[in-house]
Amino acid sequence: MRCLITCLGLLLLSQPLYASFLADRVQEEHLANGLTLLMLERHDAPTVSAYITFRVGGANEGQSNRGIAHLLEHMLFKGTKTLGTSDYLAEKPLLTKIEAVGSRIDRLKNDPDTVPEKLEELRKILRQLQQQHKQYIVKSEFSRIYAENGGVGFNAFTSKDQTTYLISLPANKLELWASIESDRLQNAVLREFYIEREVVREERRRSYESNPSGMLYEALIANAFTVHPYRNPVIGWDSDIENLSLAAARDFFERYYRPVNMVITLVGDFKSQYALQLVKNYFGAIPAGTRVPRVVSVEPPQHGEKRITINFDAEPALSIAFHKPAMPAPDDYCADLLMDILAGGSSSRLYKRLVVEEQLASDVRIYGAPGSRYANLLVIDATPRYPHTATELETVIYQELDRLKTEPVTTAELKRARNRLVTDNLRQMRSNKGLARLLSSYAALGDWRYMTGYADRIETIDASQLIAFANRYLLASNRTVVVLKREVK
Repeated sequence: MRCLITCLGLLLLSQPLYASFLADRVQEEHLANGLTLLMLERHDAPTVSAYITFRVGGANEGQSNRGIAHLLEHMLFKGTKTLGTSDYLAEKPLLTKIEAVGSRIDRLKNDPDTVPEKLEELRKILRQLQQQHKQYIVKSEFSRIYAENGGVGFNAFTSKDQTTYLISLPANKLELWASIESDRLQNAVLREFYIEREVVREERRRSYESNPSGMLYEALIANAFTVHPYRNPVIGWDSDIENLSLAAARDFFERYYRPVNMVITLVGDFKSQYALQLVKNYFGAIPAGTRVPRVVSVEPPQHGEKRITINFDAEPALSIAFHKPAMPAPDDYCADLLMDILAGGSSSRLYKRLVVEEQLASDVRIYGAPGSRYANLLVIDATPRYPHTATELETVIYQELDRLKTEPVTTAELKRARNRLVTDNLRQMRSNKGLARLLSSYAALGDWRYMTGYADRIETIDASQLIAFANRYLLASNRTVVVLKREVK
């Protein structure tokens, strides 16, 4: 009840007041090895949310290792030299044999002169070794230990710009978290690599190659970008995943998943001095690692509409993307407001016209994609309501976008959009987990203080700036359109 009262009280504060309150309470520390630590004490409940975020993601991969960050996300749940194994000393020679055979298979499978029978024999040997290896594997030991100690939400995710590992747990288990996570960074064992690689390939088939919405999104991003690595899926293309090597995964991990690229965020019931000393004790001796290089590729201006049609046995769908700047550029704040005005709720322009009034669509939504560190896209998705077509939806959408170029949005619309954006941010901050996620993400992208100044920046955007944004970016020459049509057999 105390937490609920506190959270409701915070929501009653204006965003500027809460931003000031937040900025004063977040403690930022930097260890000698480059690790950034953010701490925010909240003593409403005896729990802590702990986020570890690395400034590395899909955009930081090269042509030879696309999908490696996502595969590593899977691999880092496999354990360490002490967790996830019943006997690491006995297991280690078997791991060496598995890697030798797996690496040899990878070299030979792309060689046109390879004798198929030889390749099949090696695969048989690999399966036998993997079967032997099972006797040493202790499945899901991280999850078991955390669950037995009251941990919830143990998970991870990889995006274009960052990779995050998270858990919420009782406050008196913070040292357990530090012990497990520092062990994972220093002693990770990438066991079951070749098995997990196939698991990720199956995940890709399920999420993109046989999933209409995944297929639509992947086609949109891959065609909207021609140069920037944002064009590549975080999971990787199938041929990329199939050829990822254990040596490459280990090298990528040992270089980049290190303190110089790392943000630890703790929000909850702890004393900052205790938490700081804990982090120093467990993470302070880890070598700094290599700073992730900034992506230097810049997407060139688009000079004409790109249009793609996908034929698939699924309900029709439409996706439209426009290039735009990313945070913290002023135009990105304009984009946030316009996205809310267009499709931020039942009273928004596109939703009201397409779904409510003319009933052309069953759904319409708008969002930014695919990353936040570099110039990205404003995306509009719409699903036609039978018997209407994607073409009808597209016509109405462009009519509404053209209105934005000449008619100022109303004062009421602008106020409603500002209030909704600010309120959504405040709602996310209500929980320890939500606040830890925001602080961690923005710190990894550049500066966590972005979130504390957001409402003030939104307040400075007026109707004339939105008109300028629409005329600058919402152009036919700057858009990519993907239409999913039901396959006719």
